[in-house]
Formats: sequence, structure tokens, C-alpha cells
Amino acid sequence: MIKIYHNPRCSKSRQGLAILEQSGKEFEVVKYLDNTLSEKELTEIIALLHIKPIELVRKNEQIWKDNFKGKNLSDTDIIKAMAENPKLIERPIVINGNKAVIGRPPESIQEII
Repeated sequence: MIKIYHNPRCSKSRQGLAILEQSGKEFEVVKYLDNTLSEKELTEIIALLHIKPIELVRKNEQIWKDNFKGKNLSDTDIIKAMAENPKLIERPIVINGNKAVIGRPPESIQEII
């Protein structure tokens, strides 16, 4: 089943959700700010996305700027930072089987549904 990691306060995430709703396909919504992701879940998502952990970080978030920017962080450190501070996770993320995309732009979601 399709899964969207969603933040209702984010316009891009809401646009991604609308694309899934219009597709007519079944999907699950994960509000990752309410149900935080574990380091293991984040590691699995990053593998599906075929990216480095730093590519999933919202680098303009104040949490990142204040606590992590400019530091020499390992991939494990970055994943731990996202698990502890879910606002740092880029959104929306859509997973369909073994395919995944970050919905920026939201239209990229159509590639995997």
C-alpha cells in the first residue's frame, strides 16, 4: 500500500496528499510529527529514496541552524538528529512498495503511484 509521511501544516505536503486522493488509490497517512520515526525507519526510508541522509534534512529549519549546521556529522548522527527532531525531515515522503520520492515538487509523486 502507498504511504505518505505527511505534515498537515506544510503546503507541499498538503499538495502531495491531494495528488494521492485524486489518484483513487488506497494509501496510508503517517503524521510523522505526531508518530515520530525511529532511526531504523528513517534508515529504511533513506535507502528507498537512494539518497544520503543529509539530503533528507530541512537545512533552513532553526533547529538545524542552531544545533547541527557546520558540524562534521556522520550519517548516523544525521539520522539520529532527524529521529530526535522530526521537523528536520523533508516532506512529504511517499512510498509505494520499493519505490519512494520526496514530494518536492509534489508532481514527482505521480512517478511512483
